[in-house]
Amino acid sequence: MLAFSAAQAGQVEEGAGMLTAPEGPVILTIKGNIEQFNTAQEARFDRAMLQALPQHSFETGTPWTEGSSAYSGPLMRTLLEHVGLSGDNTENSVHVSALNGYEAQIPVSDFYEYDVILAVEREGKSIPIREYGPLWVLYPFSQDKALLSEKMRFRAVWQVMQINVR
Repeated sequence: MLAFSAAQAGQVEEGAGMLTAPEGPVILTIKGNIEQFNTAQEARFDRAMLQALPQHSFETGTPWTEGSSAYSGPLMRTLLEHVGLSGDNTENSVHVSALNGYEAQIPVSDFYEYDVILAVEREGKSIPIREYGPLWVLYPFSQDKALLSEKMRFRAVWQVMQINVR
């Protein structure tokens, strides 16, 4: 019995939400104030899991790229709802960490006010690390000039690796 209990210690407790486990390399970890997990207190995603979520696309220019490109990925609000953050929790924020050490605090309300995506693809292809990938919290800059403010630009995190919901 003790051996069985020890083996279960790393598992999510019964009754908590379970997500499927990633089969490929993990490219995103979400933790914090969430209810759905696939490891103890975290939701880990591979590319296929992110692409299995409903996808949203838009064409936009950015302050960091030339011209306009088509980007696609799950809406940030859809991703957060998938891990158990309900839409009425817009007073929450997310702390986004990037591969290059950059970090940003983003109010969840942004994800309901704008169609912010976690871009997984640009022009139908995976986004390389050297071109702001593999994941990019991306605002539809070309759709609203208010998004071009310095405050909003600092929230567009590229090379995303972790999201901590607070």
